[in-house]
Amino acid sequence: MKVDIEMGTAGRAAAMLDLEELLATRLLVQGNSGSGKSHLLRRLLEQSAPWVQQIVIDPEGDFVTLADKFGHVVVDARRTEAELAGIAARIRQHRVSAILNLEGLDVDQQMRGAATFLNALFDADREFWYPVLVVVDEAQLFAPAVGGEVADDARKASLGAMTNLMCRGRKRGLAGVIATQRLAKLAKNVAAEASNFLMGRTFLDIDMARAADLLGMDRRQAEMFRDLARGNFVALGPALSRRPLPIAIGAVETSARSVSPKLTPLPDTVDDVENLILTPSPEEMRQPVRRHRPPAPAATADIMAQLARSTPEQEPTPETVLQEVDEAEREATITSIVREMIDERDVAFQTDSVLFQDFLVRCRIRRLQGGAVGLPEFRRRLAIAKARVDDDLAAGEPWQRALGLSASLPDDLQSVFLIVAKAAIAGENCPSDMALARAYGTHSSRRARRLLAYFEEQDVAVVRSDFQGRRIVALPDLGCETAPGDPDAQDGPHTEAAE
Repeated sequence: MKVDIEMGTAGRAAAMLDLEELLATRLLVQGNSGSGKSHLLRRLLEQSAPWVQQIVIDPEGDFVTLADKFGHVVVDARRTEAELAGIAARIRQHRVSAILNLEGLDVDQQMRGAATFLNALFDADREFWYPVLVVVDEAQLFAPAVGGEVADDARKASLGAMTNLMCRGRKRGLAGVIATQRLAKLAKNVAAEASNFLMGRTFLDIDMARAADLLGMDRRQAEMFRDLARGNFVALGPALSRRPLPIAIGAVETSARSVSPKLTPLPDTVDDVENLILTPSPEEMRQPVRRHRPPAPAATADIMAQLARSTPEQEPTPETVLQEVDEAEREATITSIVREMIDERDVAFQTDSVLFQDFLVRCRIRRLQGGAVGLPEFRRRLAIAKARVDDDLAAGEPWQRALGLSASLPDDLQSVFLIVAKAAIAGENCPSDMALARAYGTHSSRRARRLLAYFEEQDVAVVRSDFQGRRIVALPDLGCETAPGDPDAQDGPHTEAAE
């Protein structure tokens, strides 16, 4: 279905945007502060609200006013990662337009919150891949071209989520619309995936040159970007125009909470202005002023005696009040928590970061003794637990060798290898494609077969078939192989539909 929405005017004609084409080709908006980017995004959101689900990543809380007129759900980002991921999954499931309000968080927290939310949208089940317009304001914050004064893990997570949105989101129904103040500050691999552009006023030479390159204009024509008025942009792209087209963005129905500063008259001069400023009000007088009492001066004799000593007196070491940690009990608690997690239905398709946050919460509830478990150790424990090995097999020497072999593989492949190794050591049927895919965190049976091919390339496994087409996986380093198993079997309580 072709839907054209009116973005404004191009000369005397209406400037139209093909919404269906936009969903397939994405949009990049660029302009300095005050050029009208937020006004443009608001116009786009208002005009397309009746036609498509919308999700807004809002770092300043400017777009929350859309909720009053268009029914968007405002999600306060001051939550745990597990809560944000669950909300994002339900938003895709129920096709509700929403605004992720990141206002009030520092930059690190904004990047982590946006990354968790976008990754959960990206990881939604295939049955919920409906078209969604994902608008990210101030995109240079979430996909910076270079590292800044933020934690490296937060920057990598946010940049990865933005790259997934712009590079791989189309097949999942996610259409990225990103707005930035400066193209030079935006990661190139994120900006390069947009096919539609709306370039506003900018003054720096490097930004004007990049804008001209993206629009296919001569470098000498880049000077025009300095002369653009507020709310005027140059459009190009299959959803807008095949040639660079100057347009003026139309009016909007809602307004942002933050507006441009306006000059207002100063108040009338008060006669005794000095006393007004320097004299506290009665309310301030009633508030007690807390002053730290200075320490009493030391006696001169004490100071001389202290200097005369050749070595300072050793203060007595206080007796420890910490309770000794029972390592056996601690290990049993961690093992119990991980096993509880893998028994839940949706754990196979959640990201490691979300599962790790859930794990930490469970540890606090159980009052786990000792230091916290780190993410690498948690991933290792989760991979081992997915194999569901009983105590007798776990105590055997073949399983210990299998654990050693798995440690040399990438973290995300260890659970798949250990499931195959467990079947080989116990003489069980070879796991099906869906069982291996579930261990990897995907619904794709083809990917499971590619994982076995990767094991063959690394010389840790040999895959063959018997005369009935059943699969057998041999592990030469362990000296054992699985029993023949049907690769297309739909077994297991958590099996999902194959891709």
